Amino acid sequence: MAEHIATKQKVAIKTMEKGKILQQNLQKKVEREIWLLQKLKHPHLVRVYEAINQEKQIHVVMEYVPGGELFDLIANRGKMSEMEARGYFQQLVSCLEYCHNRRIAHRDLKPENILLDENKQIKVADFGLSNHMKDGRFLLTSCGSPNYAAPEVVSGKYAYFLNH
Repeated sequence: MAEHIATKQKVAIKTMEKGKILQQNLQKKVEREIWLLQKLKHPHLVRVYEAINQEKQIHVVMEYVPGGELFDLIANRGKMSEMEARGYFQQLVSCLEYCHNRRIAHRDLKPENILLDENKQIKVADFGLSNHMKDGRFLLTSCGSPNYAAPEVVSGKYAYFLNH
């Protein structure tokens, strides 16, 4: 976390080592995530303000979201009321509609990637697996977290459905 000297606004800074990015062949993924989050602006998306590209590191300056993950809220508190769940669901649908209208698929939505701000409003984060959708073409690459994947995707039967 850092603070802007003039405005006193708190920001989060994500630092990535270029050597590791190159070693794991993640250049395109990192570039896409930064580009998308700089382009997309919605009240329920984590904002990226700036990306600083240095010789050995990339620093991404983004909105500071102090409320933690939705996952932690559920794990620590347990079941939430229907009214509270409905509020989070409406915020999530609004965010996804915004992304999908711009032909962007997140592809890794899970409670760990949904953050809460100081007012308990959601902020969707981590667009590392996102992709641009094209008319009439499905995204065929299976990705995301196996714990949240549909059984037919985990079992490999999903490819069967697409080809028949």
